[in-house]
Amino acid sequence: MNILYLTTHLNVGGITSYLLTLAQGFSARGHKVYVASSGGDSLIRFSEQGVIHLPIPIKTKSEFNVIKLGLSLASLAHQLKYRRIDIIHSHTRVTQVLGCLAQRFIRAPHVTTCHGFFKKRFSRALFPCWGDAVIAISDSVKDHLMLDLGVLERDIRLVYNGIDVSFFAQAARINPDERQSLRKGLKLTGGPVIGIIARLSDVKGHQYLIHAMKLVLVRHPDAQLLIVGEGPMEPRLRDLVGSLGIEQSVIFVPTVSGTARTLSIIDVYVSPSLKEGLGLSLMEAMAAGLPCIGSDVGGIRNLIQNGTNGLLVKPADPSSLAVAIEELLSSSAKAKEFGARAHLFINRNFSQAEMLLHTQEVYRECLETRS
Repeated sequence: MNILYLTTHLNVGGITSYLLTLAQGFSARGHKVYVASSGGDSLIRFSEQGVIHLPIPIKTKSEFNVIKLGLSLASLAHQLKYRRIDIIHSHTRVTQVLGCLAQRFIRAPHVTTCHGFFKKRFSRALFPCWGDAVIAISDSVKDHLMLDLGVLERDIRLVYNGIDVSFFAQAARINPDERQSLRKGLKLTGGPVIGIIARLSDVKGHQYLIHAMKLVLVRHPDAQLLIVGEGPMEPRLRDLVGSLGIEQSVIFVPTVSGTARTLSIIDVYVSPSLKEGLGLSLMEAMAAGLPCIGSDVGGIRNLIQNGTNGLLVKPADPSSLAVAIEELLSSSAKAKEFGARAHLFINRNFSQAEMLLHTQEVYRECLETRS
């Protein structure tokens, strides 16, 4: 198959990681993979996998940006036929619209993936653009598509995110000297590290984790909070840290070159989201064998089995979050046990191989229907 993935950019984030997993897997299986986007920090990682990038001026969040949509469509029109594209697979709202338009030039099926939750808008009802099939990455996202957006169940395919578990398992194999060097490079001291890797947006719940950290420091004064990510909430989060007087215990890092290496220096991983389609960064932390805490919301419930492979807490509740963090910091045996079970759970249920297998089934079904 000749597969074309459409996304707005290839900067570090959940959709980019998802695309890289698909691109790596299908390239390794002998398919020809193309990615059309405005480029980004992770472009080189796609190139290393033999993926051909088709640059288009699509870096916009508005499906009404007719100039960028028009220019992008013009750039793709020739490529679609020249590259003999068999499948178009879109990953953002804007590229869903672009994919529907691009489909007019060829008979290839258009598949979309819903990675999270959308607000109800008139434009979505007027121009749904879900394609021939829409992939939901978790049970909660599937319910959202049907109940909130009116997508018919027959058009939805449930395919859980998958990751290369062996890649993230290397976090446990990094030697102590390298781990110490990584900590030093991030200005971390010798105390335990609570970590989160996520875009700095209000839905990710960083503010509740920061409030919880204030409580944790009472009993664990040497603990540190490592926040990795960029986003619009950064100024407010930094102000919050300052107002709580915990600047010496909270480290902000905009981005990291290797997620697995960063996970190796985290002792407890926290995902305090208010909404979450599934939680790719949480999956990566679990695959790395870290003890994890997550909000009892959305797709996080598909990952953490409370009291078995991690802890679930009430969302937007710093007190509950602090109690859970203290529980794992105070019991290294429990933390180690949760981490081992988390790794095993991800390996059994959310592997890259399973994700590729079920995604390929969606492609074949759509191709057969079209033909």
